[in-house]
Amino acid sequence: MPPKGCRLGAGVDSSARETADRRSQVTRRRGAALEAAILQAVRDELDSVGVADLTMAGIAARAGTSKAVLYRRWPNRGELLVAALRREGSPADADPDTGNLRDDVIVLLGRLSRRYVRMGRRIAQSLLSEYVRDPEIGRYLQEELAGVEVVTVILERAAKRGEVEPGAITPRIAALPVDLVRHELFVTGAAVPEGTLREIVDDIFLPLVGARSGQEPV
Repeated sequence: MPPKGCRLGAGVDSSARETADRRSQVTRRRGAALEAAILQAVRDELDSVGVADLTMAGIAARAGTSKAVLYRRWPNRGELLVAALRREGSPADADPDTGNLRDDVIVLLGRLSRRYVRMGRRIAQSLLSEYVRDPEIGRYLQEELAGVEVVTVILERAAKRGEVEPGAITPRIAALPVDLVRHELFVTGAAVPEGTLREIVDDIFLPLVGARSGQEPV
C-alpha cells in the first residue's frame, strides 16, 4: 500500500514531469546555444562510436533534439561532422610568422602533430577511411592534414625576404614536410618529437628549397 496521503502513480507523474521539463529545456534552446550543443554532441558521439557508426539519429539523441533540426542546419552527416571538428580550431589558425622560414615551418608542423594527437589516432584513421566516400570529409582532411597551402604561404613570404628562390616553390616540395610528419603520426600514433621535426626541416626540407637551417653542426 502507498503511504497515507501519497497518491498512487505520483512517482510516475513526477517522472513524466521531469521528462517534460527536459524536453521543454531542449525546445527552448535556439541559435548559438542549440548549435553549440549539437556540435558538442557530435564530438561526444564521435569519441563514443567512431566515424563509421556516427549517425544523424545518434547525434540527435545525444543532443536531445531531432534529426529534422540537424538537417535544417547541415544537409548531411559529413558537413555536420566537419563543422564539429572545425569548431576545435585548425593548425593553420594564427599563421606562424616568426620572421624566418625554418621556425615558421617547425611551428606549423608542431601544430599539425598536436592536432592529430588531440583528435585521436582511431578517429584520425577512421576519417581517412571516409576520404573517398565523403567529399566534405575529403576536403577537410586536405586542409587539416595536408597543410600545403599554409606551407606555400610561408615559402612565398620567405622568398620575399630572400631566404629562398621563388623557382624552388612547387606544390610537391611544399607538401613534403607535412607528408613526412603525417607518416610519423600514422606509424607511431604519438606526437612527433621536436628533434624529429628539426631533422625533417633542417636535413630534408631546407636543402630542397636552397635555404640553410642557420644551425651550427653538432
